[in-house]
Amino acid sequence: MRKIMWLIAGFGLVLMSGSVGAASGAKGGLFGYQEIYKNNLKLFPQWLSVLERHIKETTPQGSCASVQFNQCHLQQWRTFLAEIKPLPRAEQVRRVNIYANERPYVLDIENYGVLDYWATPLEFLQHNGDCEDYAIFKMLSLKQLGFSVDDMRVVVVQDTNLRIPHAVMALNQNNDILILDNQIKQVISHKDIFHYVPVYSVNEKHWWMHLPN
Repeated sequence: MRKIMWLIAGFGLVLMSGSVGAASGAKGGLFGYQEIYKNNLKLFPQWLSVLERHIKETTPQGSCASVQFNQCHLQQWRTFLAEIKPLPRAEQVRRVNIYANERPYVLDIENYGVLDYWATPLEFLQHNGDCEDYAIFKMLSLKQLGFSVDDMRVVVVQDTNLRIPHAVMALNQNNDILILDNQIKQVISHKDIFHYVPVYSVNEKHWWMHLPN
């Protein structure tokens, strides 16, 4: 989690510098915190890199036993998504959460030799990953199933129980915000989680800063 601590610290410096620009806020948002809507995604180069690499990953079909990235792993993922697509949307969300959470938790330093690396779905399928990799994988899985990117976010939070930073995925659905978390087996409402303090959240179009009301 050290890398997300760096992210939060760096994010605080950005806020103090006043470089985030003006925006309007809305109370009663994620985890009951105020949400301040922003547009400048350039503040999140790791996230933009994930989206760009995900689009470009078109390497030839190969063996799933290979240590190299290849489309075999993507094909297994796409087959899974095709199998659950006829199911009700709530069941799709539940299955995606389970599918991702079954993969082992692995730190970036072990996978890539760096403290901070945001993985694409292909890289996550190949090497597993840590908290934000689960969140990214779930978000892009639901996008493949037809969920709107406007309803989804990767959320960086502070876990007040464990006193460590963490990342989850949030999904706006049926007048609620559902949380998909690699530390929680079930998909649950944000209203039922009391130990997460949201710091910022991001999707493909925008990002949000979260502040106490």
